[in-house]
Amino acid sequence: MGGRHEPERPMPLAIPPELIARLAGAQRIAVLTGAGISAESGIPTFRDALTGLWARYDPLQLATPEGFARDPALVWDWYAERRRRIAQVQPNLGHLALAQMEQRYPHFTLVTQNVDGLHQRAGSRTVIELHGNIGRVKCSRELTVVAAYAEGESPPRCPCGAWLRPDVVWFGELLPEQAMEQAEAAARNCEVFFTIGTSAEVYPAAELPMTARAAGAAVVEINPDKTPLTRHAHFVLHGPAGVVLPQLLARMPAAA
Repeated sequence: MGGRHEPERPMPLAIPPELIARLAGAQRIAVLTGAGISAESGIPTFRDALTGLWARYDPLQLATPEGFARDPALVWDWYAERRRRIAQVQPNLGHLALAQMEQRYPHFTLVTQNVDGLHQRAGSRTVIELHGNIGRVKCSRELTVVAAYAEGESPPRCPCGAWLRPDVVWFGELLPEQAMEQAEAAARNCEVFFTIGTSAEVYPAAELPMTARAAGAAVVEINPDKTPLTRHAHFVLHGPAGVVLPQLLARMPAAA
């Protein structure tokens, strides 16, 4: 009596042999990740995080240049709270599987819409951050990243005297031009394109899998739910990334 319970193992996935064959013959892989893979680590999406003390705030108060100009302390404190939450979570099996997958291909590019840095913490090296990184700060005037700053003020000031702000893309701002160009190049040149945990509704990132498809790549969607991309994908693996990716990795060719 009172024996130890073994953790449940996920049901084996039906992974199409055609997908394994495409992966076995590929040299160039591109991946796009969204909020879903981070949610598996316990990080709420931006809107889901508007709870407790923050429930009365509109996203436009907390994530726009105009909101920051009106109340920089409010915005800084909101992002400081999100940084604290992110620091308490760990990369999940999906993040770790992608880091291992990178080691198996000579050309592997991971494009993420997430700002939490969990891919890098899991060991991924070639990461393109379309929406920035909440762990970095930049000058609100010169828009250059500032590595060291004096704590105390909310927000702190750049050496030039301007407020510092999170190095993330706010509503109404353009994506970093270089990052978007690199992501588009990876989509055009890959042989297999994965889209993982994304709603496929946020542009211009949502256009990347279609760019890859038009260039001849096989498009693979990994998501618990159907999305607008589902009917366009060549392979659809329904389920969370932390369940699907380890099983897929186990059936993929080993590193050369």
